Amino acid sequence: MQVSRRALVDPFIVMDVMEKARAAEAAGRSIIHMEVGQPGTPAPAGARAALAQAMEAGALGYTVALGLPELRAGIAGLYKRWYGVDLNPERVVVTAGSSAAFLLAFTALFDAGDRVGLGEPGYPSYRQILRALSLTPVGIPAASENRLQPVAADLDGVDMAGMIVASPGNPSGTMLSHEALASLIGYCDQRGISFVSDEIYHGLHYGDRAVSALEISDDIYVINSFSKYFSMTGWRIGWMVVPEDHVRVVERLAQNMFICPPHASQIAALAALDCIDELEANRAVYAENRRLMLEHLPRAGFDRIAPPDGAFYIYADVSHLTDNSLAFAAELLEHAGVAVTPGLDFDPVRGGQTLRFSYARATADIAEGLRRLEEYMARRG
Repeated sequence: MQVSRRALVDPFIVMDVMEKARAAEAAGRSIIHMEVGQPGTPAPAGARAALAQAMEAGALGYTVALGLPELRAGIAGLYKRWYGVDLNPERVVVTAGSSAAFLLAFTALFDAGDRVGLGEPGYPSYRQILRALSLTPVGIPAASENRLQPVAADLDGVDMAGMIVASPGNPSGTMLSHEALASLIGYCDQRGISFVSDEIYHGLHYGDRAVSALEISDDIYVINSFSKYFSMTGWRIGWMVVPEDHVRVVERLAQNMFICPPHASQIAALAALDCIDELEANRAVYAENRRLMLEHLPRAGFDRIAPPDGAFYIYADVSHLTDNSLAFAAELLEHAGVAVTPGLDFDPVRGGQTLRFSYARATADIAEGLRRLEEYMARRG
């Protein structure tokens, strides 16, 4: 059988690294995981308890396509608590992870052949999802002097129907200020360019909090998830906020594409919104891990680092060490027992000279991984 051209997307390299790390572990090796952006902690205890209770109370069947009304209201309350934004819960669409939100957003906003801008380095699946939907991703190289975030000047002369921006960014962890984000949104608004704000790392900051695009405009799409701050990656539960006149458009798509988000995950997510103490304790662990990374990575030779304001990543320029990040990551896995992600996942042009280090795991694991990297790089010379 033939394969469609839309299906010919690139692999998600970090997933390939994970598989190689798993194979090494299956062969008896000890591997420290700095490759995947996945918290080492489980869903909050209150979330797990709420689901256990609900499972005993009755069947968990289909919910309405937009999600449980009480969860939508709870998410709207989060915007009031975090940003002081009064959000109509009817604008909240609960999704099967942020991945489903991207599919819904790109399908609702763009026609086949449309060009959609994305900053590079950036989350690789944006590019592949766009391609699978017969859309054209347009990479916009972000400069180090702009903290690897796009600025309005970068967009001049770029023909595009949409723009997606992430703050904190993946892989950089850098954030846009209110002024910088407003400048991008204003540029797009003036030119009829649909703006999508990826905010899935909100809550994970180590200084000033991240700014939500909803503090600036209502005529945008915002995407978020319970995966990162709420430590619920495998539960596949996220959300999006859309303009009021787009709710029914997205609802029709969601009904047909997904029927509804997972009922069990929605129940857990609703309870997770109230597990503030446990979630803040997790963030304190990431803060300590970040401190260790910033102290020890330079000792191992990784001293050209983007300023990590949020998320749980360090993005390092390793051009003085290699021009083949894929081979270098394989070398570190083989000889140091540390799995890291090649920058080619995030930047197809410049990523051969960068690596991403994740510090989402337990502090003891991060400390051991750093020890191994220092030891191996000292031997490597």
